[in-house]
Amino acid sequence: MKKYGFGVDIGGTTCKLGLFETTGTLMEKWEIPTDTSSEGKNILPDIAKSLKEKMEEQIIGMEDIEGIGIGLPGPVRSDGVVPMCVNLGWKNKNVAKEMEALMEGIKAKAANDANVAALGEMWQGGGTGCKNLVMVTLGTGVGGGIIVDGEIMPGSNGAGGEIGHITVNRNETVPCNCGRKGCLEQYASATGIARIAKEHLAKDHESSLLEEIGEITAKAVFDVYKNGDKTAEAIVEEFAQVLGYALSNLACVLDPEVFVIGGGVSKAGKPLLDAVEKYYRQAAFSSCDSIRFALAALGNDAGMYGCVKLILE
Repeated sequence: MKKYGFGVDIGGTTCKLGLFETTGTLMEKWEIPTDTSSEGKNILPDIAKSLKEKMEEQIIGMEDIEGIGIGLPGPVRSDGVVPMCVNLGWKNKNVAKEMEALMEGIKAKAANDANVAALGEMWQGGGTGCKNLVMVTLGTGVGGGIIVDGEIMPGSNGAGGEIGHITVNRNETVPCNCGRKGCLEQYASATGIARIAKEHLAKDHESSLLEEIGEITAKAVFDVYKNGDKTAEAIVEEFAQVLGYALSNLACVLDPEVFVIGGGVSKAGKPLLDAVEKYYRQAAFSSCDSIRFALAALGNDAGMYGCVKLILE
């Protein structure tokens, strides 16, 4: 095993880059802008240029690099091809092969960003010590990553782990961003929680501290919830029931050791975890009742950690 590896987490606005020791120590991290002009043709050359500059700065030779792991905001097939990445302007692109050519043959691997985040949490975060886990990312949307026997489960089309689009309400009339209706994302994301809150405030007659807040956000709901506000309790209970029941269904199929909850909404901490776990326990199949819940520990760096772990497989 060589001493160093790079983790590259590509987003629609910035690319997060990390230099790691292959033991798992993050040595340095930095960001560069994501140039999505001209169908994203400059993204990989910009990354390669930045990595080479870092190697020169740190006096690291090509022979010292184990590889480059790359996380992408879209499906990645098992053969490394990205069928489509709308945020980057890519279609049918073999990211790993192109990066290897740009980096003079250094090994490269690519995977979906949520999946590599799950891999990172398994390796050095909330799922340390586990080989089977499901990561749930509660942000603007709901993302997920599935690790089975220590490896990412990408699925045949690279869409494995897209748990935000499990149907949880067939009677929903408002469409999800994906175009379907009743997706988990519509109830368990930050935007979903805010939507539930506005619905409760419109019909509940009991006074609430939320009425004194200008912008209703998921954070505001949990802040008020921690103070015992009855309306906030009802909102959190609705969110937790939907998510807890959805995870109980996933457990019947995947039987993970742990559900790792991350994303911006997870900053609510243990109160969120306890609320979701309560409903999970109510609905869980008996053989899956002992699955534990944990908060993600690596924050925005999880993807970079997972990218490095990807090249160590």
